[in-house]
Amino acid sequence: MVSADGYRLAMVKLDFDGDEGQVLINRDELRGVISALRRAYRVRVGFEKSGESLDGISLVLDTELIRYKWRGADGNFPEYEKLIPADFNTFVSFDTNEAIRAVSSLKVLSDSKAYPIDLTIGNGKLTMSSPDDKGQADIPADTQGDGKIRLDGSYLADALRACGGMVELKMVNSQSPMLFTSPDYELVVMPMFAGESQTPKGETQTAEPVKVETEPAEDTEPTEPEAEMVSEAEKANAVAEAEAITKADKHKRKRSKAKEPVAVA
Repeated sequence: MVSADGYRLAMVKLDFDGDEGQVLINRDELRGVISALRRAYRVRVGFEKSGESLDGISLVLDTELIRYKWRGADGNFPEYEKLIPADFNTFVSFDTNEAIRAVSSLKVLSDSKAYPIDLTIGNGKLTMSSPDDKGQADIPADTQGDGKIRLDGSYLADALRACGGMVELKMVNSQSPMLFTSPDYELVVMPMFAGESQTPKGETQTAEPVKVETEPAEDTEPTEPEAEMVSEAEKANAVAEAEAITKADKHKRKRSKAKEPVAVA
């Protein structure tokens, strides 16, 4: 299963016994059955031709008690394989439980919901710090190479919770996508751009998140994700500018509830 929101791309692989197939489903349509699937002993995944059109494909989930069926969206999911980086020069393996505690401790120091975190890799440890030097946490880790990268704190927290246990983070430089990996799971996260410090001490540098081009093909029905990408970028820019100028004017924006496509293959 593959999903993307413009700044992150996640892929999870599950054992599957059945016919091959592929379908594009809106993520929100699958959320309603999560609690039911957790109570099921076994789930059978299948793909069926839809009666609505000759080439339509539907996703079918069978449990012991109920059968779920969704009509797939028209169009093709982006070629996500090309967006997953393969060459790296810096690697770090660490415990997500310790990292989550560190992220939480840095989050409480932020004046807004948007809280960038700098990751510094090297010398057998992963250092997490806030850009304004308000807080820092060192985590024991297995490292190979040295590097530093900045990313949105909420994205980092989501990645750590999704991976669980031991996770490996791979990166190239501060401006290239980073890759979180755990068994049968990969998550690509775009960094935040931050130039050399030109601001007085105590003020936060302007940081802009990078966008991954993962919109569905033109003939794909769900086009709402692009609107969410724009709102997220505007939100990040507004928060960074406000912190750099006054540290007082807080911008609050509601995150769009747009549907995001999920590819099940």
